[in-house]
Amino acid sequence: MTAALVIFAVIVFLFVLYAISAIKVLREYERGIVFRLGRVMKPRGPGLIFLIPGADRMERVSLRTVTLKVPNQEVITRDNVPARVTAVTYFRVVDPNKSIVEIQDVLAATSQIAQTTLRSILGKADLDTLLAEREKLNEDLQQIIDDQTEPWGIKVTTVEIKDVEIPEDMQRAIARQAEAERERRAKIINAEGEFQAAAKLSEAADVISQNPVTIQLRYLQTLLEIGGEQNSTVVFPLPIDLVGPLLDAVKDRAAGAGGSPAGEPSGPDGPATESKRALTP
Repeated sequence: MTAALVIFAVIVFLFVLYAISAIKVLREYERGIVFRLGRVMKPRGPGLIFLIPGADRMERVSLRTVTLKVPNQEVITRDNVPARVTAVTYFRVVDPNKSIVEIQDVLAATSQIAQTTLRSILGKADLDTLLAEREKLNEDLQQIIDDQTEPWGIKVTTVEIKDVEIPEDMQRAIARQAEAERERRAKIINAEGEFQAAAKLSEAADVISQNPVTIQLRYLQTLLEIGGEQNSTVVFPLPIDLVGPLLDAVKDRAAGAGGSPAGEPSGPDGPATESKRALTP
C-alpha cells in the first residue's frame, strides 16, 4: 500500500511538471512563435497557450514600438564639411514570423542599417540642407530604412536627426553669415522706410501747394512745438519763399555798391588818366 502511494505521488508530481511546462502565458503585446519539431507554426497569443513538452519550442516577440538610438556618426557633407550626427529611430514588429525566421537579431540589424543609411544620405546633402531641411532628410531616412527592413517584418515609423555638431570655425563662419544677413535686411528696411517717407512728403507738398495758408499753420505748429521744450536757444524757421527775395535783394545791392559808375570805362585809359594828361605841359 505504501509503495502504491509513493508511485501515485510520483505520477502526480510528473503530471504537474508536465502541465507547468506545457502552459505558457503571453501578455497583450506579446506573440509566441512556436517551432514544433523544427517547423514554425502560426503565431500564438495573447493569453494562455499550451505546448507539447519535448516537441514544441516557443520564442516570445514583442509588438511594442522600440526606441533605437543611433550612435554618433562622422559624416562629410557634400560641401566637404565634417559633422557629427546623432539620430533616433522608432520601429516595431508587424510580422512576428519574419522577425524570427528571416533575421537573427532584429535590433542589431536595424541599428546597422540605420547607421549606414544615415551616413549615405547625409553625405549627399550640403551643410545648409542638413541644418535647415531636417524634416525632408528625416522622411528620406525613414523611407529608405523601412524599405530595407520590410522583408524582416519590421516597420520603421519615424527617424529623427537628434543633434548635429560642426567645428567651431564653421560655427563662427555661420554666425558671421547670419549677422551679415541681418544687416542686409536692416538696410533694405531702412531704405524702404525712407522711400515711403519721401513719397508721403511729396504728397504733403502737393496738398500744401494747393492752399498756401497751410504753410502758415505748419509754421505756427512748429513754433508751438519748439516753445513746449525747455531750451535756451529758440530757432525761428522761415519759409524759403520769404527768405529767397531778401537774399536776392542783398546780392543786387552788394553788386551795385562794388561796381563802377555807368558810362565810365574801368580800364587804364579812364577819366583819371585823361585829367593827368591835361595837366601835363
